[in-house]
Amino acid sequence: MRHWRGPFDRQGYHHGNLKEALIEAAQRFIAERGLGGFTLADAAKLVGVTPAALYRHFRGREDLVAEVAFRGFSQLTERLGHALTSQGTPLERFTRMGEAYLAFAEQEPGFYAAMFSAQPEADAKDKPGGHAFDFLVHALSETFPDGFKDVDVRFIAIEVWALSHGIAMLDAAGQLPKGPGLPSKYELLRAGVLALVHGALQGGRKDP
Repeated sequence: MRHWRGPFDRQGYHHGNLKEALIEAAQRFIAERGLGGFTLADAAKLVGVTPAALYRHFRGREDLVAEVAFRGFSQLTERLGHALTSQGTPLERFTRMGEAYLAFAEQEPGFYAAMFSAQPEADAKDKPGGHAFDFLVHALSETFPDGFKDVDVRFIAIEVWALSHGIAMLDAAGQLPKGPGLPSKYELLRAGVLALVHGALQGGRKDP
């Protein structure tokens, strides 16, 4: 979990950074208290402004959390991109993306919780998670240019994302089984990704 260093800097507001200060405050509250652990009044108090000042930048609490989620997905996508362009074989680079995903979930709990909170209805193309999914599909297509025979690459992308998210959530809740002979979360993810990809490369589903 990310540890906050020193008191929150309330002076940012006076330099025209109220919006950024509010986003940081919301991220901090979510990391420490969970999604339901703060109000707009709490964020305003932490930043050092009146609640009314918040509405210059955000329509309400949902809008503020949505912006935290958007920033989180942007940072996650950047990390995934670094992993994909690192050294190693295509499969090594792709599994490294999964490791980067788990590290982000652990290091940025405020962002991660906001990213997977219930968001207002919107077109799929406008949802920040949609862009992350598109990036994952692109990464799979680049890593395995010959495709997956009869399996749609988007299907594999959803399975890889679901596997990564499930492991991250179990780990965050302290519910991931640990002990002698059991793999770490990174080892578990690598094994799962390899199984999914190899299964798809070998022909995916077969007719009974």
